[in-house]
Amino acid sequence: MAHFPHPAIAGKLEALAEQDRQVAIASLLEQDPTRVERFGVEAAGWRLDFSRHLLQDESAATLLELAGAAGVLEDRNALFSATPLNHTEGRAVLHTLLRAQEAPPGLEQEYADVADCRARMGEWVQRVHDGRHMGHGGERIKTIVNIGIGGSDLGPRMVVEALRSYWVPGIDVRFCANVDPDDLDAVLTGLDPHSTLFIICSKTLRTEETLYNARAARQWVLDAGIPEEGLAQHFLAVSTNLEAARDFGIPEANILPLWDWVGGRYSLWSAIGWSIAFAIGMPRFEELLAGADAMDQHFRNAQARDNMPLWLSLLEVWYVNFMGARVHAVIPYQQRLAYLPAFLQQLSMESNGKSVNHRGQRLGYDTAPILWGDVGTNGQHSFHQLLHQGTVLCPVDFILIPGAAGASEGKSRLLANGLSQMRALMVGRDLEASQRSLEGRGADPVRAAELAPHLVIPGNRPSSTLSCDALTPYSLGALLALYEHKTFCSGRIWQINSFDQWGVELGKEMGAEIFAALDGSGQSFDPSTDAALAGVRHD
Repeated sequence: MAHFPHPAIAGKLEALAEQDRQVAIASLLEQDPTRVERFGVEAAGWRLDFSRHLLQDESAATLLELAGAAGVLEDRNALFSATPLNHTEGRAVLHTLLRAQEAPPGLEQEYADVADCRARMGEWVQRVHDGRHMGHGGERIKTIVNIGIGGSDLGPRMVVEALRSYWVPGIDVRFCANVDPDDLDAVLTGLDPHSTLFIICSKTLRTEETLYNARAARQWVLDAGIPEEGLAQHFLAVSTNLEAARDFGIPEANILPLWDWVGGRYSLWSAIGWSIAFAIGMPRFEELLAGADAMDQHFRNAQARDNMPLWLSLLEVWYVNFMGARVHAVIPYQQRLAYLPAFLQQLSMESNGKSVNHRGQRLGYDTAPILWGDVGTNGQHSFHQLLHQGTVLCPVDFILIPGAAGASEGKSRLLANGLSQMRALMVGRDLEASQRSLEGRGADPVRAAELAPHLVIPGNRPSSTLSCDALTPYSLGALLALYEHKTFCSGRIWQINSFDQWGVELGKEMGAEIFAALDGSGQSFDPSTDAALAGVRHD
């Protein structure tokens, strides 16, 4: 680990990791009745239990030492100030301001701008909900369609689905992101243009996929007999490009701003969350913000030993850089959180999937792991096979909502499945137990001995548990802010910029050239690309 930041501490962690690989997690718990309490943190209604990890006391203490040497908690104040943390683009990183309950010192004007935007947002939501804003022909708005991509889609889509039980009656909210026409066609199926309101979410109104879908939606409305002067009744926008929005047919009164200090994947708290507010109402949207702010205050004020986002980050660094894990799974045992893994993929991998440090120097160590997952119990019938018996070390975050247990047999079974998966990953099953199991099912001893190796589960696979009493706007806000701050902490330890995403640009630039070639521009690229083009050219 000579190239890893703070090499003396890294060297110590490397030696400790070699020791901790040999320990049995179950034994650590049996030998120390206080381990669950000591390896646990509470914040904003959530509890993190990280006692089921390949982590002993000295290793945990040394990870905290690493965080101290990296200045992670000293740097966190920059998230609550105008400091240009996103130095490659010269931008501050102020998504925490979007949910702040009062103006931070020195950011009074920005806070006033946010408050004004939120007030306008709330007024629009109320006008639609109480029927004061109608379609061009006088029809009440029944459906909101959010058109955006990336951070302008994943965050709102995930939250709206997660909080479906809080939806305002009479309002349906849908999302379109993919440039594939099949996406918009599916979204519009069964809808009446006269009672549909679109929100076009694009900071510059230049995002290719969003513009394509917005124009297609506009034509769908016009084809229904609604005149161009009636478009204002059916289109809103979140953008800084007022001129482009006006040219589209969206007046300034229908446009809410998005500031350059809000990164796309951190933007659901802003006007990008308009669709969320339409779905659950403005008071519930405010609860979402309050939950995020509660986690912000915990992160900002808690000492290292009690800091939940920091511990999630240190566990990530521990496994990526010292245990050799290149993947990480997030498994929510709550159907409403089905989109959470996809949302966290963008948050983690777009933020920290970097190979140069903040000075532009090539890194000699790994950064963000590949993040993946699905809801329980679905994953148990697909990828849990790899988690239990595969050759890949994959730490898991299990997200449980224990308050759901007892509400129904199904919810109780859901919780029992989550708990059993965590325990099975930890304790496993040895060869002797496997043979006994087979004999208990009626296999003769010889056949049981032959099959037993196939039933062995190594166990000692690490996992964390995040739990809260109920999935509410407040608890969801806190959960999402938790992962945001975890991502920040890891980025500081790895000495990278977590707030740019230059890696997505090259493909976009090439896309324009290849699109032109599809129409027969004659441009040549490489033999493989040219062969693929030959099979799909328009001419």
